[in-house]
Amino acid sequence: MKTRYFIALFALCLCQWSAAWQGLSSADLVEVKSTSSIKVEPAFWWCGMKNPQLQLMVYGDDIGAYKPVINYPGVVLKSVHPMESPNYLVLYLDVEEAMPGKFDIEFVKGKKKLNCSYELKQRQGNGDEKVGFNSSDVVYLLMPDRFANGDESNDQIKMNYPYAVNRKDVNARHGGDLAGIMQHLDYLDSLGVTAIWTTPVLENDMGEGSYHGYAATDYYKIDPRLGTNEDYVRLAECLHRRGMKLIMDMVFNHCGSKHPWLLDPPMHNWFNNWDKDKYVETNHDKTVFFDPYASDIDKEEMTDGWFVPTMPDLNQRNHFVADYLIQNSIWWIEYANLDGVRQDTYVYPDPDMMVRWCREVFEEYPNFNIVGEVMIPNNTVGAAYWQQGSLVNEKADTGLKSVMDFRLREVASKAFHEETSWNTGLQLVFEHLAYDFCYSDINNVMRLLENHDSDRFLLETPSSLDAYKQAVVLLLTIPGIPQLYYGQELLMTGTTKIDFGYIRPDMSGGWKEDALSVFEESGRTAIQQEAFGFMKKLLHWRKGNDVISKGKMKHFMPRNNIYVYERSYNGKSILVVMNGVNKEVDWDLAHYKEVIGNKTDARNVLTDTDVKLGAIIRLQPKEVLMLEL
Repeated sequence: MKTRYFIALFALCLCQWSAAWQGLSSADLVEVKSTSSIKVEPAFWWCGMKNPQLQLMVYGDDIGAYKPVINYPGVVLKSVHPMESPNYLVLYLDVEEAMPGKFDIEFVKGKKKLNCSYELKQRQGNGDEKVGFNSSDVVYLLMPDRFANGDESNDQIKMNYPYAVNRKDVNARHGGDLAGIMQHLDYLDSLGVTAIWTTPVLENDMGEGSYHGYAATDYYKIDPRLGTNEDYVRLAECLHRRGMKLIMDMVFNHCGSKHPWLLDPPMHNWFNNWDKDKYVETNHDKTVFFDPYASDIDKEEMTDGWFVPTMPDLNQRNHFVADYLIQNSIWWIEYANLDGVRQDTYVYPDPDMMVRWCREVFEEYPNFNIVGEVMIPNNTVGAAYWQQGSLVNEKADTGLKSVMDFRLREVASKAFHEETSWNTGLQLVFEHLAYDFCYSDINNVMRLLENHDSDRFLLETPSSLDAYKQAVVLLLTIPGIPQLYYGQELLMTGTTKIDFGYIRPDMSGGWKEDALSVFEESGRTAIQQEAFGFMKKLLHWRKGNDVISKGKMKHFMPRNNIYVYERSYNGKSILVVMNGVNKEVDWDLAHYKEVIGNKTDARNVLTDTDVKLGAIIRLQPKEVLMLEL
């Protein structure tokens, strides 16, 4: 009787233990016999993916000495790769014939066995149906830590390394999170932006100074001080219900120096320059890829040097590293139902691997979009070199759909704040746009006036919005994908001369202790409200406007210090007219007959007033017109 009792009790405990395994989340460690633990990345995958290969990276004490065993219909264990460190094991599976379900992966070493549960989920939808961000969108870049604190309970979560939450310190964490973003979606939606790009949200357990998110310590986990994986999925769902999109910021070039990989490298060549006696930092010379005179040492330092001492350079020429990063990006696209990816430091990783990444993502999601950070502010050619089908890149087709126009930011920061002449002001804008021919797909170029790594467009609060309005009109009406930076709609100012933290201030009202909230009209100054209203009007006008998102452009060299350009599509046209000087000037319409034709009337979008197209129109100082013909 006692024997039967103990057998029954043992069976019950076994069932409960097994059930507990089934409920583990992606961040959990799998405890085995209370003396060993293993972690598998990714924690789950999907059936029905176009690429049947699945890489599993297994972490655990001496796990490299174990032999994995899988018995599940349709799952084929193709290869097993112990790493140089005994604490890693990499498996490659083929799951093409597998059905959704859970199964055990058994790890055997002699008589010792470790066991973990794995799941293949049913894929929701089809990769072909996913449409990424495009020229019909306006992207709003924000830094979660600085936007709004919606959940104070995660401000002081214990991490492996100490950190401070101090809003008076520009380099400390301030407490913003995903909940704060979700609580202000009404604000973003009403403003009229259609896509949100957040700076990286993955775990950055780095101690001090990593509030920005660019030093990941776990590629499969949202930083708990921002929220959870489930919170991130909910953010995507909330945006999609509003017809808005979510773009994830990813970093393949480097991770954080507190990542387990650097503390215990899987292989000696997992990182570049890891075992060198002397620290090697990248030279940031992005011209080496097309410079006909570039030296070998400059090329090597560019791609293999560390970004900074706390951001070790990953070696994407190691195919295990490359497979991991590519698969991780696809996991997040599928898991969070992303609408796009912004790839940080795009030109720094191994170029061949980045070509492969774009190919594999677009094979899975043909209508998806990726924008690469190609920060070359002094010329257009350097950025255009990296766009797929580039007219100036004879070496290879990168496969990258979208690049960023940092040159426009450089030009605009000067041009709109000075008087126009033969070589200043709007003449610089005209000349910059003339080089758009370099791009293979101008509608897939992300345009910006400011972002989290550059001076704000406004270095100080203006007394007049003349320059601001002209710059905003240009950004939202020229070909490409406009990108705004949080607070730009409210005249945020700042420079990087002292510290980057000064261009990343908190949004007032995002914290409960704030006296004023710029999220509400009552918390804005009169000039802030004027700027906000101007931006909002333009953004809503731009929504669904094919003339802007699909139309052709024709512009005229500034004449009498007036810059004029037309956007046209399917018989409709918009004429933008800018006075580049601080005095009244007469606009002689006869010179623009080829775009005005015989039309005698227009509608000024900015003032909702009718305009008679006579022989001469007098423009006010720094005035801008948007005329629907």
